Amino acid sequence: VQLQASGGGLVQAGDSLRLSCRVSGGSFTSYHVAWFRQAPGKEREFVAAIAWSARYVEPMKGRFTISRDNAKNTVYLQMNSLKSEDTAVYYCAAAAGHYYNIPSNKQTEYDFWGQGTQVTVSS
Repeated sequence: VQLQASGGGLVQAGDSLRLSCRVSGGSFTSYHVAWFRQAPGKEREFVAAIAWSARYVEPMKGRFTISRDNAKNTVYLQMNSLKSEDTAVYYCAAAAGHYYNIPSNKQTEYDFWGQGTQVTVSS
């Protein structure tokens, strides 16, 4: 299974950005897909995950929306009202799981990782 993350860039505070994660090499609906991020000098943290349902870390709920297009084998992370503290490398990851189970928020449960895409928010 391979994951290709894209869509990062340099934006200003208050702007929006949509990240994409294309999953190849497996049956897409057999995987839960999550986004994590790592800011400079900080540990990698959970952002959101999706199977049939979505799961978010509370501070980002309402600003970030995760979705999936099963026809395109792609998961999206729509990020609105971006803040400087959202600056990080964003990684997508996949874990085999039943489609109707709640996706995990734990990094250790994700077996496949993309290369990361840089998001920089200037204030």
